[in-house]
Amino acid sequence: MGKLVAVCTSKRKGERKKNVGTVMLLKNLGLEGDAHAGFAHRQVSLLALESIQKMRDLGLDVNPGDFAENLTTQGLDLLKLPVGTRLKIGRDVYLRVTQIGKECHTRCAIYYQAGDCVMPKEGIFAEVLRGGTVSVDDEINPYPRYRFAVITASDKGSQGEREDKSGPLLQEMLLPWGDVVAYHVVPDEIDKLGELMRKLADEEKVDLILTNGGTGLSPRDVTPEATLQVIDRIVPGIPEAMRQESLKITPKAMLSRGIAGTRGKTLIINLPGSPKGVRENLQVFLQVIDHALEILTGRGGECGN
Repeated sequence: MGKLVAVCTSKRKGERKKNVGTVMLLKNLGLEGDAHAGFAHRQVSLLALESIQKMRDLGLDVNPGDFAENLTTQGLDLLKLPVGTRLKIGRDVYLRVTQIGKECHTRCAIYYQAGDCVMPKEGIFAEVLRGGTVSVDDEINPYPRYRFAVITASDKGSQGEREDKSGPLLQEMLLPWGDVVAYHVVPDEIDKLGELMRKLADEEKVDLILTNGGTGLSPRDVTPEATLQVIDRIVPGIPEAMRQESLKITPKAMLSRGIAGTRGKTLIINLPGSPKGVRENLQVFLQVIDHALEILTGRGGECGN
């Protein structure tokens, strides 16, 4: 299990960074107030304390931040993390590894002192998928990269008569936990919805299918019926929790017929069709997405906490 031993920033590029202990990581940007924030895919730089120790063994008096890294880690083999790996820091922050090592166009003072430098070979870079506060001693660990599918049930959307805004919103909200590998806009038809869900679960082996639309009282709203024909087990607590929270906003939430269940190792959840409803309901489930998918897919251990 890895941890942060330093959180470093600098106001200017080309200088050593100082350990500030705590800092805010901003989504799609980097460390608040850091000179390197917002640099395309290299928003955050990481270097292991174990790599710094190699330079100390060469006789250099170097410390975290001296290699201009933002986050200094301990107990995590950064070089074994492939590009695309998600890293969870503390409770809220998620990064995605975007680059291993870098090319130095100019030699730094450390290189001239030791004849070598670890940052170009052993430093890694990441982008911020979900921001929040990080501090020294926070845990940092690789996170399972889940595979998601999004299905928008809409007659008009499937015919190109209406732009689907809920599907892209779901893809954005799911980004910290994995990638949407399949996105479909289909008509409100039980057979087509069911066939697609079976294919995504049985053949493409996605971990989570999120449908949006078709959960109301209209005769064409058949997403729950299609889902019932597909799932092996019902998970009633998920839609119950979503409706409970939605009722605090509007009494119309009681009219939602969305359900949730599992087919094999795939979780399927029905969400409303509107972007507002999608955001509000998914935020409820995201509180337990870690535990739900770890247990269902077998990538985590069940606990009683």
